[in-house]
Amino acid sequence: MNVINVTRSCKRLNAIETGSYIQYDQQFKMKMVPVPEQAYGNFFEGDCYIILNVSNSATQSTDIHYWIGIASSQDEQGAAAVYVTQLDKCLGGSPVQYREVQGCESAKFKSYFKNGLIYKKGGVGSGFTHVETNVYNIQRLLHVKGTKHVTAREVEVSWSSFNLGDIFLLDLGKAVIQWNGPQSNRQEKLKDIRDRERGGRAQIGVIEGGQEEASPELMKIMTSVLGQRTGHLKEPIPDDKPDQNQTSNVKLYHVSDASGQLLVQEVATSPLTQDLLSSTDCYILDQGGSSVMVWKGKAASDEERHSALSRAVGFIKAKNYPSNTKVEVMSEGGESAMFKHLFKSWKEKGQIQGLGKTHSVKFDVMELHAQPKLAAQERMVDDASGHVQVWRIENLELKEVNPSTYGQFYGGDCYLVLYTYNRANKPQYILYMWQGRHATQDEVTASAYQAVNLDNKYNGAPVQVRVVMGKEPRHFLAIFKGRLIIFEGGTGRAGVVNPDPGARLFQVRGTHEMNTKATEVPTRAASLNTNDVFLLKTHQNVFLWYGKGCSGDEREMGKAVADLLSEQDKQIVMEGQEPAAFWVALGGKAPYASDKRLEKEVALHEPRLFECSNQTGRFLMTEVADFTQDDLDEDDVMLLDTWEEIFLWIGNSANQYETQESYSSAVDYLKTHPAGRDPGTPITTVKQGYEPPTFTGWFNAWDAHKWSVSPAGGRETLFHKLGDISQITVVKSFNHID
Repeated sequence: MNVINVTRSCKRLNAIETGSYIQYDQQFKMKMVPVPEQAYGNFFEGDCYIILNVSNSATQSTDIHYWIGIASSQDEQGAAAVYVTQLDKCLGGSPVQYREVQGCESAKFKSYFKNGLIYKKGGVGSGFTHVETNVYNIQRLLHVKGTKHVTAREVEVSWSSFNLGDIFLLDLGKAVIQWNGPQSNRQEKLKDIRDRERGGRAQIGVIEGGQEEASPELMKIMTSVLGQRTGHLKEPIPDDKPDQNQTSNVKLYHVSDASGQLLVQEVATSPLTQDLLSSTDCYILDQGGSSVMVWKGKAASDEERHSALSRAVGFIKAKNYPSNTKVEVMSEGGESAMFKHLFKSWKEKGQIQGLGKTHSVKFDVMELHAQPKLAAQERMVDDASGHVQVWRIENLELKEVNPSTYGQFYGGDCYLVLYTYNRANKPQYILYMWQGRHATQDEVTASAYQAVNLDNKYNGAPVQVRVVMGKEPRHFLAIFKGRLIIFEGGTGRAGVVNPDPGARLFQVRGTHEMNTKATEVPTRAASLNTNDVFLLKTHQNVFLWYGKGCSGDEREMGKAVADLLSEQDKQIVMEGQEPAAFWVALGGKAPYASDKRLEKEVALHEPRLFECSNQTGRFLMTEVADFTQDDLDEDDVMLLDTWEEIFLWIGNSANQYETQESYSSAVDYLKTHPAGRDPGTPITTVKQGYEPPTFTGWFNAWDAHKWSVSPAGGRETLFHKLGDISQITVVKSFNHID
């Protein structure tokens, strides 16, 4: 990552060299000055900055951020915008551009600075000089906020700057006193901020705001600097606002200057489809005012492409949105992951159309364990050769299901399925909760309650997966070895006679025992599909219907499932050669899906991670960009969205409220997603330390032993006292070095 501080402006860029900072022409007043790496994360409020980031991922994506300090001049802001446009042009127009305003930075921007951001007073344009970190005759106060992303801002050296909910650092040059508000969040990690400010050479003292009497010497120093405190300190100020990316109010606007004037016209509202975007034009995507994205078609005019950023700012003003509204600018073919997530489907250039994912490949269990990424993408923790146990909810209690009927699920029942397999010679567990569409609310509630009991029996080790009827995940299909049959209604309880429907129709899909299931569908001709195999069962006949688009493997699996459903002889019926009795049983002929299948490709969406926390007093979901395993906070619940599945990762120290709220938030997340997501998407609960490869595979370089040793707890371990701070003498008070 390259960080460039914009302090003076030039009119052109001379060159870009690999591994070097951007060159500049010094004959002009404004220029760009490289920021030394040890100062990354420090931002002066009177300056503007440009950050160039080239990811090390397989996609090699490039991002340009320009950061605007709240005290920067209009000239500096304009210079930064010009440089961004020129830099984008030098890089072939492929980077995604982000406009960042101090205090409202994007999650992606914050992810570059894992040790937090420090806002400092001053800047070239303001008349202040930059305060050097190794100058010791200084007094200043830093206000520290944040949970996942920590920020520290220089504030007035006064008790009036304090509040009960945050952490404050009184920097005296050779000593730093940390004052922890009584209601502050113990996740606010300050050691790295202190080290960056004083090179790790200052003496450190810590005061617990609720127990000041325990640190009399430190309080004496604070009082000598701040004066005697009078009155009460302010109440806590809420931390980060809820992440606004998840909003269903998304609109797409067409931008054109064909008439010589800028015209912005609304094209569509969510859910959006990719075919709305034309390569010859530019578009603005408005996320309900929380962020604005500009898409530049590769064949759009130079004028439209070059003015994209300024038009986004103009759009914000026209809509009366806040000036700190986030802005992203991208070119066709270089779209950000967030942009793609706002479309119902997204197809990459060169993506092959065809039969799509038929899951016809079988994987060796060792291959899945050795390649977690493969396991995650295929959603298979193993080869499904483990042990299976099935219970049905009867009278709100668990009733073991006869193994001879494993795989038969009735829509009027709820089931718990415990799957046990070994990894590294240790038993691992997956607990599937299958809830029938017609089960009573009491049974659904009882299934959740009994799942908790089973989970406790195995000391919290099972990974819990909610399975919506008809949305069974691939591994669930695989563990029943081609014997999975979903009945629309009724019950599997012993001694209960289900109503006789007269005729029943089952749709069979799958090419081998690892991916096959039969699903009961309405007994009418409109349910047929030319691409599949169907079993029609009446009192007199059993018809096995082969659509013209089904393969030989699908026909073989159809025969196998038909034998499970009926011991009668089956009459093979080829599409187009149906006997009269076949149509009579279906209530007569009717149109049905008869197009040859081009199975829809599974959309290629990058996974997204969210932190779910109520540590600020409100339940918030905040996105974590460019996430790693280190971002999994054991005090919180994390939501991982892989598009085909939602994972809820429960940290060992997460409170009960967060755990309960996270599940309902995951459901709401799916319901309100602007891309019109399937609300039946599986939601999987994973406990810290029991992560399956289908989860760990989404993280680069997962360390299975990371939590095997308990980490040092509490914020008191963040600082240790280096020497006797009580000997510090306060000499002089000032805020800036001239």
